[in-house]
Amino acid sequence: MLRRAPSRLSRIWVPTGGIASSGDEDGHSKLIRAGFLRQSYPGVFNMLPLGRRVQEKTENLVERHMEESLAASRLSLSTISSEALWSKSGRLQNVASELFRFPDRRGVPYLLSPTHEEEITSLVARTVKSHKELPLRLYQITRKYRDEFRPRHGLLRGREFTMKDLYTFDINLEAALETYHQVGLAYSNIFREMRLPVLAAKASSGDMGGDLSHEYILPTPLGEDRVANCSSCDYVVNEEVADTVAVKEAPSDVPVGVWRGITKDRTILVNVWYPTQTESPASGGVREYNDADINIFALKSILPDLDAGVEDVLPLWKASVGQSTQSASTLLNIVDGRLPASFVDNLKSGAMRVAVWPGVDQSPPSALANIVHSRVGADGRPLNLLRIRTGDECPHCTTGTLRVQKGLELGHTFHLGTRYSEPLEATISAPSGTNLTGSGEPAQPGNDLNRTAQQGIPIQMGCHGIGISRIIGAVAEHFADERGLNWPVAIAPYSCVIIPGRDVADEDALEVYGSILGSLGPSGAHLDPVIDDRAKGIPWKLNDADLVGYPVIIVLGKGWYSSRYAEVQCRRLKVKEFVHIDDLPRIVADLYIKL
Repeated sequence: MLRRAPSRLSRIWVPTGGIASSGDEDGHSKLIRAGFLRQSYPGVFNMLPLGRRVQEKTENLVERHMEESLAASRLSLSTISSEALWSKSGRLQNVASELFRFPDRRGVPYLLSPTHEEEITSLVARTVKSHKELPLRLYQITRKYRDEFRPRHGLLRGREFTMKDLYTFDINLEAALETYHQVGLAYSNIFREMRLPVLAAKASSGDMGGDLSHEYILPTPLGEDRVANCSSCDYVVNEEVADTVAVKEAPSDVPVGVWRGITKDRTILVNVWYPTQTESPASGGVREYNDADINIFALKSILPDLDAGVEDVLPLWKASVGQSTQSASTLLNIVDGRLPASFVDNLKSGAMRVAVWPGVDQSPPSALANIVHSRVGADGRPLNLLRIRTGDECPHCTTGTLRVQKGLELGHTFHLGTRYSEPLEATISAPSGTNLTGSGEPAQPGNDLNRTAQQGIPIQMGCHGIGISRIIGAVAEHFADERGLNWPVAIAPYSCVIIPGRDVADEDALEVYGSILGSLGPSGAHLDPVIDDRAKGIPWKLNDADLVGYPVIIVLGKGWYSSRYAEVQCRRLKVKEFVHIDDLPRIVADLYIKL
């Protein structure tokens, strides 16, 4: 007996049709054509009923793992935040260009929050006072806002987006790192349930702060990150923070290229010298390199003020050494360690005058106060200025090689330490002898640690995000094929669609609906089929079902009329078979486990 009114597509707004497909249609275009969403403004989208169901299921899945695995409590923080609070944390100016900012009628400056570290820390600072109230796990699922310079790829890079934020508060470093590990396990389980082959890669903390972070990366050509993983060990890392192996010096006749950069204040010209050919350790052949292979992250570690976004620095350079400005002060020659030491000697001797000082006749230009040459890094090793590539040796083991691929960030975990708790005064107090260090040893009466504990110490924090709307776009892109979308059952708008023929009685469709409704999915939840009872023929409905991407399609056609057999289709598993009504729940449940 049915426990609820059956879901029918005739009663749901699904505006499919009317939009022609293109030859190179991506996942985002399929989301629009299948009636999941529509764009309202650049980087801003309206979720239609099918899209809202996918988002709701994604949120529910994440919510279940937050509460069951981490005992986290859900709250909802205000979208509006104070610029004064962000100034207090010291983060306002670093991210100002990406903020939607506005004053109220009294002229008080506010912003639409792209993230909520300041708000949650301020809330906890006003509320939590004792170590007995920790650990604390607080999360929200809410809309965020970021004034992207160039919104693109639909939900993958929007100006309004939905995120899950988990904020963790612990008594000491040891407890905070254990929490960080637990969150990582929960994240891995979340993405596993969505059937996404996500890599947990060591990453940079960037403007967020802290000294430990991991990105959860879905390999895809649309990704903006490059992630490397080893074939033998568990080394997985974002290119930004990848370790490098020691480079070997090339022969003296190796061909050389030069990449040019300039600092933001236009006072330093940077010449980066590198080999355009090297021997490949993986294949034994020759590798070719060009300017696109320069490791900008390595350069910025040497020169943080480098303006890597300037494509042609020569006009700026020529203007800076002109008689009218005389502003250039330094020429920096950075040499890749593969080039022989004699190459630096040639630079110093002036033998490469035209190449070193492009467009300037004299040597050196009068505007130059310093000429600096660098071939060795701060660690004493020859510099490696080329980006990592597939086939490079792993820096963490002796047998593995790296695979480098583009990827899309779906989640990010940060150990923040006291980055926000100190400036926003989120502190706790504890009696003498309480372990607030994480060392395993209690504080001893009379020492400095004990006095600090009596006065209160900053809480150890972590923040952990998952992009809900980005996941929707990423799943659409990852599983889509030439026929349409293809949702994993965990977040599909409906677990399956039942398509009755024109002459099939509604009671028969309801019987099939009820039998499927009793099946259980991988998480143990009852599944949610839908009946396509729209006034269309089976061929049209089948094409539409493929486009929408239901995990399983059940057709009540000729086999149903003669012997109560339904045709079960599952495109992703390449299943197409006739199943008797008595066996249907078992067969469908078996498919769901694999989907």
